[in-house]
Amino acid sequence: MRIISSSSITTPLLSLPSSLPPSSIPKPHNIPYVPIGRRHLLTAVTISISISVTPFTPPQLNSLLPVFVPVADARGLFQMPPFRLSNRYFLVRAGESEYESLGIINTNPVAKTSVDSGLSEKGKKQTLRAAFELKAMGACENGCWIWPSITQRAYQAAEIIASVNRVSRSYIVPEYSFLDARGLGAYEGKNLDSVSEVYASDSISTRIKPPPIDDGTPNESVADVFVRVTQLMSILETQYSGDTVIIVSPDSDNLTILQAGLVGLDLRRHRDLSFAPGEVRFVDASSIPTYKQPASALYKYHLLVFYWLFAITSGDSQSGVLSNLGERSALNIATQVAIHAGLRCLSLGAHNYGTREGILRSGQL
Repeated sequence: MRIISSSSITTPLLSLPSSLPPSSIPKPHNIPYVPIGRRHLLTAVTISISISVTPFTPPQLNSLLPVFVPVADARGLFQMPPFRLSNRYFLVRAGESEYESLGIINTNPVAKTSVDSGLSEKGKKQTLRAAFELKAMGACENGCWIWPSITQRAYQAAEIIASVNRVSRSYIVPEYSFLDARGLGAYEGKNLDSVSEVYASDSISTRIKPPPIDDGTPNESVADVFVRVTQLMSILETQYSGDTVIIVSPDSDNLTILQAGLVGLDLRRHRDLSFAPGEVRFVDASSIPTYKQPASALYKYHLLVFYWLFAITSGDSQSGVLSNLGERSALNIATQVAIHAGLRCLSLGAHNYGTREGILRSGQL
């Protein structure tokens, strides 16, 4: 058998009709020498085999048509407050922890799976009552999913709830980050009573963070927690439909911020929805609780302050003493009142324009 080396193979010449004049036939020396290696041969053989083996299948007409999802079944990004909820939700705060029984703030996620973060004896009793309360409410009559934080006390609470309500452990889905206790930064390790300072800041703005600390404890604002719980609800509303979900949190803030977002309350007032250890609450997003002030009432308060600002800067004689201070002095006082009332756009408008027209323009933003 004759062996042909790859170096001896050259690109073949095109066969030309014999009718062409000799002068039009290309000379061999005009064609560049291009060697073909072993890789080129293998590639050519592979392509030829794949073409001969793979049959040509014309595209189906149905695959080219657009896919239409029924409006009732279409779901986009989860928004607060939601237009509707696809599932039933029960919010449960785990019972008292060992740290809480000592009156110590502990929110560092590094210690969330520690035994010291587990339920105290009092906390176990509180959680047991919560489990029987869920049973009385019929939460798991037709089955339910239990979503606890991986924090020790929350997961222990989930196991107690599952045992009392005869729920298989396979229906306990641990949440590893979105339900962590709110990080309180420099308040870590301090007395529980000092958390009132954090809530005082929450009532002013949802973006005020507790002072930071360098031990790994996050310092989260209300807005930070709101992002986490919104992500959690987005997962639950996408993963389940027509089910019952029991959310078990290690602290109150996760649940109060979540409930405030679901029912459309001002997040700065989330503390009004405070959960006691072991408390159970059914989420009804169809109505705002009558015992809480809705966000619309806060808007009316801002509107009244705006009208008052306009009055004191307009030089109206009915403004009393303030009208006698002159427009500039009255404007400064109005700006401070606006800042105190949380009307940042009005106060900035007063500084930017320097007149009552500035307040009017900024009030239209």
